[in-house]
Amino acid sequence: MENMNIKATARAVPERVVSNDQLSTLMDTNDEWIYPRTGIHNRHVVDHENTSDLATTVAKKLLEKSGWAASDLDFVIVATMSPDALSPHTAAIVQGQIGANNAFAFDINAACSGFVYGLSVASAFLSSGRYQKGLFIGAEVLSKLVDWQDRTVSVLFGDGAGGLLLEKTAEPVGLLAEELQAFGEDGQAIQAGRFANKNAFAGEISPLDPYFHQAGRDVYRFATKEVPKTLAKALDKAGLTADDVDLYLAHQANYRIIESIAKNFGQSLDKFPTNMTEYGNTSAASTAMLLDELLEAGQIKPGMTIAFVGFGGGLATGVQIWRV
Repeated sequence: MENMNIKATARAVPERVVSNDQLSTLMDTNDEWIYPRTGIHNRHVVDHENTSDLATTVAKKLLEKSGWAASDLDFVIVATMSPDALSPHTAAIVQGQIGANNAFAFDINAACSGFVYGLSVASAFLSSGRYQKGLFIGAEVLSKLVDWQDRTVSVLFGDGAGGLLLEKTAEPVGLLAEELQAFGEDGQAIQAGRFANKNAFAGEISPLDPYFHQAGRDVYRFATKEVPKTLAKALDKAGLTADDVDLYLAHQANYRIIESIAKNFGQSLDKFPTNMTEYGNTSAASTAMLLDELLEAGQIKPGMTIAFVGFGGGLATGVQIWRV
């Protein structure tokens, strides 16, 4: 076990709620079509906020909950595929906004696996012995990457942020095992944020295409096939069985996907809590938001074994198993 403690969790979502029926004013769709296919009724969408705004709100909540000063932090990491800009990176904006003057800061982009990959990086820093306290946030404003006329994609995504404070500890809690895998040969199944090639010396200039494009059936097959394999490898490293895990906190992509993963892995769906009904798919933010909700509701208790499960763009999968 890599001994570390989740000191506090927090989440933030925009005030604006967009229902499936509201989407019907923009395109040919409705709740009766969307919900049975996705498990989503609503999503939260920003008015004027950007990714750093949601992440900064989470950071301030975390510091307030924990009683830590921003100066206590050794690092600030933000996982996002929808940053404010390529530079400055979102984590640096957050670090500046909260006055974490002793912390280094950087972003990672592992799309919908971003929470697990970011947590892996943060836990590795603590396990190295060089750092004691860190802030990790998954934050997304995916609405700026969505073509709101494309019902195959726009019905899925929402905006939000979730995060946690981590500290090195001598207590018997922390990371038991992890498994991270990439499937780059199939990466074209999920695309977003393509840049134009404006090199004056290039023969052809590719068009700028910021929007999400997804091969839905391919992504479904990938997730339902590969996630159980990644889970099995992580459990084997931890010396645990699937039944030893109390809760599986999976990326909130689609209810049907999670239902199939639970079935393929031989576990009750009750062990796979969901919140995409209200928030949709918030990519790197989804698992952190779910974690905060469950802790707030008292559904996660000390001593439980939790599996954090990520999957999506890359393509990629990732699992971390924790004793909390």
